[in-house]
Amino acid sequence: MENTTQINEKIAKNLIYYRKAAGLTQAELAERINYSDKSVSKWEQGNAVPDIYILLRLSKLYKVTLNELVGEDPPPPAITQRKKTGLHLLIMLLSCGIVWLVATFAFAILQFVAPGGVWWLCFLYALPVCAILLIVYGGIWKYRALNFISVSLLVWTAITCLYLTLYFALRDVYDLTGLWCIFLVGIPLQLLAIFWGSFRTLSRRLKSGVAGKKQPLPTENSAVEEKKE
Repeated sequence: MENTTQINEKIAKNLIYYRKAAGLTQAELAERINYSDKSVSKWEQGNAVPDIYILLRLSKLYKVTLNELVGEDPPPPAITQRKKTGLHLLIMLLSCGIVWLVATFAFAILQFVAPGGVWWLCFLYALPVCAILLIVYGGIWKYRALNFISVSLLVWTAITCLYLTLYFALRDVYDLTGLWCIFLVGIPLQLLAIFWGSFRTLSRRLKSGVAGKKQPLPTENSAVEEKKE
């Protein structure tokens, strides 16, 4: 039968593994669970074991079962946050690359069929398409900064595409002196994007603040541990 030290070492090994798999430092984890980084360090060194309330919070944070967190079997292979970010970046680059490849083919074909046209607009049209792809990926992977930048890119490139399309299609028929006013539409759209991003950030901070106030009831061991620190 294993002694307490061996059990603590196994739990510590799992805690280190899942923290690194989540892409968190000890300080970041301590902030998430409202404990000191010294406590996290003690747990991962095997000098102490988190109480059941902290273990439950960690299992929810890492999206694993409590048995996986403290079990004897080694945790299954996982992709670290850094590798996930690199994979996501590669997927986005490949997707945008395909869009530009299609735009290049379209430009070449149109230039061959009807030379002299303003077919270079194909490359401009690729920009809002790429922005839409980035918005989708940013929403799936929860990249809020990417979402904001992509929405801004979509707004202004789409308006630019519309402006140039109307200009080249109607310049010989109508007086388009006031066509530039179409860009004014982008101002309220951009402001809406800013307000929406600020609202989501504020809402997230408020939720984090409420969650932080819901501290688990300390056990005798955790109370002694906090006093020592």
